[in-house]
Amino acid sequence: MYSWSKRILWVDLSRGEFREWRYPGEMAKMFLGGRGFAAKILWDHLKPGTDPLSPDNLFVVAVGALTALPGPNTGKVVVAAKSPLTGGYGDGNIGSWASIHLRAAGWDAVVIKGALEKPGVLVIEDDKARIDSAEDLWGLDAFTTHDKLTERYGKNAGFLIIGPAGENLVRYATVVAQKGRSGGRPGMGAVMGSKKLKAIVVKGTKRPELFDPDKYMKFAREAIRETKSSPNYDFWMRQGTMMTIEWSQNASVLPTYNFREGVFDDYERIGGNYMEKIKVEVRSCPYCVMSCGHTIKDSEGQKSELDYENVAMLGSNIGIGRLEDVGVLNRLADMLGLDTISLGNTLGYALEAAERGKLELDARWGEFRKIRKLIEDIAYRRGVGNLLAEGVKRVSEKVGETWYAMHVKGLEISAYDCHAAPGMALAYATSPIGAHHKDAWVISWEVQHGRFNYDRPKVQKVIEQQRIRGGFFESAVACRFPWIELGLSLDHYVRMFNAATGLSYTLDDFFTVADRIYALIRMIWIREMDGWSIEMDMPPERWFKEPLTKGPLKGAKLDKDKFIEMLKMYYEERGWASNGVPKPETLKKLGLDDAVPLAEKYAAEK
Repeated sequence: MYSWSKRILWVDLSRGEFREWRYPGEMAKMFLGGRGFAAKILWDHLKPGTDPLSPDNLFVVAVGALTALPGPNTGKVVVAAKSPLTGGYGDGNIGSWASIHLRAAGWDAVVIKGALEKPGVLVIEDDKARIDSAEDLWGLDAFTTHDKLTERYGKNAGFLIIGPAGENLVRYATVVAQKGRSGGRPGMGAVMGSKKLKAIVVKGTKRPELFDPDKYMKFAREAIRETKSSPNYDFWMRQGTMMTIEWSQNASVLPTYNFREGVFDDYERIGGNYMEKIKVEVRSCPYCVMSCGHTIKDSEGQKSELDYENVAMLGSNIGIGRLEDVGVLNRLADMLGLDTISLGNTLGYALEAAERGKLELDARWGEFRKIRKLIEDIAYRRGVGNLLAEGVKRVSEKVGETWYAMHVKGLEISAYDCHAAPGMALAYATSPIGAHHKDAWVISWEVQHGRFNYDRPKVQKVIEQQRIRGGFFESAVACRFPWIELGLSLDHYVRMFNAATGLSYTLDDFFTVADRIYALIRMIWIREMDGWSIEMDMPPERWFKEPLTKGPLKGAKLDKDKFIEMLKMYYEERGWASNGVPKPETLKKLGLDDAVPLAEKYAAEK
């Protein structure tokens, strides 16, 4: 086997120990890397019932067989752990030079356990690792920390950093890179914070060994050419994901006032067309051929890197209709290390609860200055910010009104309203980390092919996208945008993968790997939750209870009985029991025999 190093670095912060694990090649074949490796490591090595913020939690940083190789958008790394926000499996991907350097250092993953007594930085330089002091960095925002690390370790390094939100254990704190790249929505930054780990610095000087380098480069060049020749390439380079504001408004799925509505009166002032007029810079992840980091000068005169999710959640969802002000909130979140999606969702719930007289809050819809202060209070856990730092599920349980708390499994819904989108609601309901769009962005397909259907083809489309997006791309590890946004054929990835590794995988083989990963992650959840029920896979009650009151789809809402039928179709298609537990025979077929006893304990169907 080629491309993989077959080496994982294990770090015990409490003991100050570093060791190399040469894992079996079969693990690479079965799980690919990235999310697959993270799930396998957490299943095998994390003690059930571990407190996510205790030293015993494992923090995993993992790359894949395609990471950092020449090709379209391969500069990604996955961070994973047991989530302090949901209590289940949590992960996220980040575009970062840390991905390039981790591969160049000769490691496929880093697994970190224990905790430091004083703040520190994990430094990995090729085969060696050490802990440097970070006492002078603790308390600094992520952007300032990035500058300090660059001064200390040089520009030729990759950094994964936490801000004050991670230090203060905000449950949706993220890991930050490159002053605007942020990942690990389910609290991966808080896990680093609990370990007193301010940053990870990686410097590598090697190259992955490929099976057929010449053939690989031929396929990579072909993929890059096809990406750049897409009819949509020029428009993408002008607006990136920001074009989705106008699309979502037209489709009545733009989250507005805590997902009450799917249209926003001031959408034009926060949309891609307006952004294009005031854009000052475009940024990208390493090895990217279709930059998506469109940057504006915000209302405080600073640069803010925007995309659809953070603008919708910190704009229309909380009633702010001025892009320059949204830019401030987005930049502030990135500096503090807060997930913009969960932040905008939690703020939306808090503003609605205040409107209903259920929560004392010195802010109302659209009050930019007061909301700005509230964001800082969340990161530093001051006043009501201490409650809001817990995430929308815990906040709603404290307030006593949960039906308009927009989450699944404790992870806040990302920026697509689903009053009239049962397929996207199913994608949120069955995402392996809680409600997130990255696993199956089925809503565009759904709008084109019948948004009010609750049928098996829609279920199959959700699973197909989960296999590609959440299975292959999250484990290979590479960015999905060339495929989903510009139509790059998946055949390119199959050819590149086989030329790199020396294997002969087909797309069906990758789908089997994806099914294995999804089943194993579900078993991690079942183990941590001590059982399972269909209620864990249900979207927010608001979408069933309260119809849209504005826009072309006024009156629309989800049908709960039909949705439950669709969810059970999903279980059938995956070979899971009627309560959402993978069947023993399904696990055996996927080579997950060690998970069978747990499935037998909780399966609804014998």
